[in-house]
Amino acid sequence: MSPVRIIVLALLFYFLYRLLFGSKKPVGRQKSGGHLDNDSPNILVEDPICHTYVVQGQSLSAEKDGKTVYFCSEECRQKFLKQK
Repeated sequence: MSPVRIIVLALLFYFLYRLLFGSKKPVGRQKSGGHLDNDSPNILVEDPICHTYVVQGQSLSAEKDGKTVYFCSEECRQKFLKQK
């Protein structure tokens, strides 16, 4: 086997490994303070404005009557806050 073929195969295996086991950074929910909450479970929650379902860990939130409400976007969150 030639050295060029070995290098090509090594690069191929490296890229395949990176695709399968690459770094997976956790995505968290942004809180009102601007930091991310990475402890949120990955369950689906319904946006009360547009009624889409989003992963709780990736959604925005607001408090209403002591209850946390989740949103798909900042636009939906602002509409909700204006309704109060």
